[in-house]
Amino acid sequence: MNGVPKAPLYLGLAGLVPFVWGALTYLNSDLSAWGAQTFGPRFVGPYVQLFYGSVILSFMSGVLWGFATKTSGSKAALCYLLSVLPALWAFAMTGGGPVNAGTNLMYGFAGLLLLDALFSYWRLTPVWWMRLRILLTAVVLASLAVGVYL
Repeated sequence: MNGVPKAPLYLGLAGLVPFVWGALTYLNSDLSAWGAQTFGPRFVGPYVQLFYGSVILSFMSGVLWGFATKTSGSKAALCYLLSVLPALWAFAMTGGGPVNAGTNLMYGFAGLLLLDALFSYWRLTPVWWMRLRILLTAVVLASLAVGVYL
């Protein structure tokens, strides 16, 4: 992760914990039982992933909104419009059970990565942005895939 400042890198990696924890508790029933008893049932398996995933897509909408402030005119309007899509996606597409919601979150995070790339192409992001976002998105997608495909 050359060039990525330590604070965003460490905070981004810490932000992966609920996704990875959800996958681990999905795969290991003993860990899931311990986690449910210790933290509560909504903090294990797909429950933690789906709720947290919705929160993170909404958070990332705010990040993109911040990048949109770096431009003006019709390009700014387009960037603001694009920036709200991840939050709207999370709101509209995370119902219908854990597999459907997990699948839709995977599409949401893949779409977010495309928006990240577009904002990066327009030079609205830091130069290190895509290195960080590709790593984080790969781990999120792999973690969500556990609940969707296994």
